[in-house]
Amino acid sequence: MRNLSREVANVCRKIARKVVAEGKNIEVEVTNTNVNDYLGVLKYRDFLAEKKNEIGLTTGLAWTEVGGQVLSTEAMLMQGKGRLTLTGKLGDVMQESAQAGMSYVRSRAHLFNLPKDFYRHLDIHVHVPEGAIPKDGPSAGITLCTSIVSALTRIPVRCDICMTGEITLRGKVLPIGGVKEKLLAAHRLGFRTVILPKDNEKDLAEIPPEIQAQMSIHFVENMDEVLQIALEHPLPIPGHPPVADVEPKFVTDVAQDSELTN
Repeated sequence: MRNLSREVANVCRKIARKVVAEGKNIEVEVTNTNVNDYLGVLKYRDFLAEKKNEIGLTTGLAWTEVGGQVLSTEAMLMQGKGRLTLTGKLGDVMQESAQAGMSYVRSRAHLFNLPKDFYRHLDIHVHVPEGAIPKDGPSAGITLCTSIVSALTRIPVRCDICMTGEITLRGKVLPIGGVKEKLLAAHRLGFRTVILPKDNEKDLAEIPPEIQAQMSIHFVENMDEVLQIALEHPLPIPGHPPVADVEPKFVTDVAQDSELTN
């Protein structure tokens, strides 16, 4: 609040100087289009949501000391020996969530139409951007798992959905904290569809009714439900080739994606 007070004072001083310089009373309105004239270059920017569905890219919700935050989680496959790499300055709890998600995927490989030993010839790299900022907590479990499943099945994740929830080895979705802050952050950044744990349904009492009316909130109990909502196509997909059968084409896709990224 002190910083806000300082910025308001800066605007007032510059308006007063403008009035003195022009030598007459003028009416000044500060809007989104002219606020930079008074405060200078924009210091912070909000999360930029993706405009199209992407493979391996999932949007999650996080809690911080200053409120809710939206984070993207990326997963990419490469030829390898089954190594799971986690980057983005993730804490121990988030790393364990990713490992639990990977175990869930391996236990359901037949449902995803993947070979039982698919992990033996693939490396999976999971990254959460803004790597300079430490991140930790269990609520990214379903987000991390969704990115891994999307990368393995080559099914894009819906870009208009964000989610939060802890995952167990059996794929159960456990409740998390900070629901109010997370939902307000999702609403502020334009997300209108959110996935939450079933046990957090009681926390909606803290959300203003006008916010709830504008959002579609899905309460889930297990990871299977999350995937049915978050992915473009329901699982399993009849006739979808396993990873091993499309490996040559997949390697080409990875190379093309890297060129585009660079």
